[in-house]
Amino acid sequence: MHVVATAGHVDSGKSTLVRALTGMEPDRWEEERRRGLTIDLGYAWTTLPSGRDVAFVDVPGHERFLGNMLAGIGPAPVVCFVVGADEGWQAQSSDHRDAVAALGIEHGVVVLSRMDRASGQRVADVLARARTELAGTGLRDAPAVAVSAIDGTGLAELRAALDGVLAHVPSPTTDGRVRLWVDRSFTITGAGTVVTGTLAAGTIIQGDGLSLLGHFGSRPVVVRGLQSRDTSYTSVGPVSRVALNLRDVSAADVRRGDALLTPDAWPITGVVGIQRTTGVAYTEVPEQLMVHVGTASVPARLRPFGADHARLVLDRRLPLVLGDRLVLRDPGSRSVLGGARILDADPPALRRRGDGAQWAERLAGMDPSGDVLSEVAARGAVQVEHLRRLGLLSGHDAQAPAGVQVLDDWWVHTPVLEGWQHQLRNAVQALQKRDPLAPGLSMGAARDLLKLPDEKLLSHVVRGAAVEQDGGHFRLPGSRGNLGAIEPAIAELERRLRADAFQAPEADELAMLGLGARELAAAERTGRLLRLRDGVVLLPSAPALAMRTLASLEQPFTTSQARQALGTTRRIAVPLLEHLDSRGWTQRLDAGHRTVVR
Repeated sequence: MHVVATAGHVDSGKSTLVRALTGMEPDRWEEERRRGLTIDLGYAWTTLPSGRDVAFVDVPGHERFLGNMLAGIGPAPVVCFVVGADEGWQAQSSDHRDAVAALGIEHGVVVLSRMDRASGQRVADVLARARTELAGTGLRDAPAVAVSAIDGTGLAELRAALDGVLAHVPSPTTDGRVRLWVDRSFTITGAGTVVTGTLAAGTIIQGDGLSLLGHFGSRPVVVRGLQSRDTSYTSVGPVSRVALNLRDVSAADVRRGDALLTPDAWPITGVVGIQRTTGVAYTEVPEQLMVHVGTASVPARLRPFGADHARLVLDRRLPLVLGDRLVLRDPGSRSVLGGARILDADPPALRRRGDGAQWAERLAGMDPSGDVLSEVAARGAVQVEHLRRLGLLSGHDAQAPAGVQVLDDWWVHTPVLEGWQHQLRNAVQALQKRDPLAPGLSMGAARDLLKLPDEKLLSHVVRGAAVEQDGGHFRLPGSRGNLGAIEPAIAELERRLRADAFQAPEADELAMLGLGARELAAAERTGRLLRLRDGVVLLPSAPALAMRTLASLEQPFTTSQARQALGTTRRIAVPLLEHLDSRGWTQRLDAGHRTVVR
């Protein structure tokens, strides 16, 4: 199916044309039919000679209903631009032209309606004017057809022209994420809440769970049933007019401008960075604006960064991605100020002086088509799923560009990763130079230093930083045995203990050597000493030596027997035996006896 929106000045015969093409009445309200004036969006459909199904979204032409008109053409990929051959180009024609240009619509047909009321020369003049006016839009080369909906002249040619245009419209994505902008909501007795919209991409299946993002926040809903062209289906793909019967929400809680989304697949943002595509320079635009996107109309504040780039702060959050087209309108007038394209759907917060200028410079250099490398470089590190939500990646096997490192589910800019690695190595090096006895840079200190977006990235940083991990600390490779100024004291202590393995020095002896708790801990980390409770210090070989002696005793043995066999004191024997118990080499049987575990 294809969806075509009408556009054109008031009283150009748009609704009459749709009625003639489809045999359906697009004006839904009694007031519209009574006044002969389209106020709100109308819908009709037909099948073209080729067999293509086409649905029309008929929009109002009067300037008072420009917001409704923008809601109609916003989600539509094709437009039927109507100019009355008798009245010619009108002021509202320019408004609709500006909207078409702002939305970047590139497919359509120019229709000169009511040709039965104009001479051949008049039709030619109006067409020439229309060509001139549309020269700056995507409709510059669109086919043009003169028709009379009253006597049927030109309708066959119009159908053929539409067929030709639709044949060249790019195929939509059927398996992508869903973003359905709601244009109507109502209640049907016995069915409940029904919403309608134009499905531009993705497929909706009966029973799907979607997220409704609206004026009242976000909530989950379930698709109870779906129709297209008054026919029920189990699934509908793009591009289609769809009506969804929703469970778990009342019609009063759904408004035009709300969106139905694939859950967790879209960035929801209230701030965007934009590039001017048409219209007035941003330096000449008022700060307070109305922004139109999809079927939504949202007040916003604009902060210009030169003539062509700006930051928009929306009054409510919307599901927006890179490349989305916006129409900007002055709330004090009924005319279109211009169009914009989103360059950054997730801009940084501007907290410090200079942040704005830095971000503006980056914005001006961004690629409108979506440069993944630039996006990763700007963020330093970003999760792959977030890049998909922003619209920068599609599919699940996306290849990272050169200059990007893939670390688990993160893409990290190579210079940023190298910067983290240099930071870590320099910090470790500086700490060891300043304090050789320190166990190394702690993991917590490393996290605080690098401010990584995810703790999982630390292991990847370590691998490339030329540092080694020792427990919960990081040190330079080969530095584990460096004891600096206390090396002579440790060597002297080792000499004494090698002479008598179980004569641990007293506290005053250690103090005379200049060895306090910090120095002894450093020596223990290097494997030079073994510290037991109560300040007992031995060589690391002492437990094995003790076991040789204890194994020769009659089993079980007492603490006193062990002390005598080792030639030591109770101050040393008790902590040593407890250490052997903890290693499972000996077993305590009761308060006075132990045995060697064979």
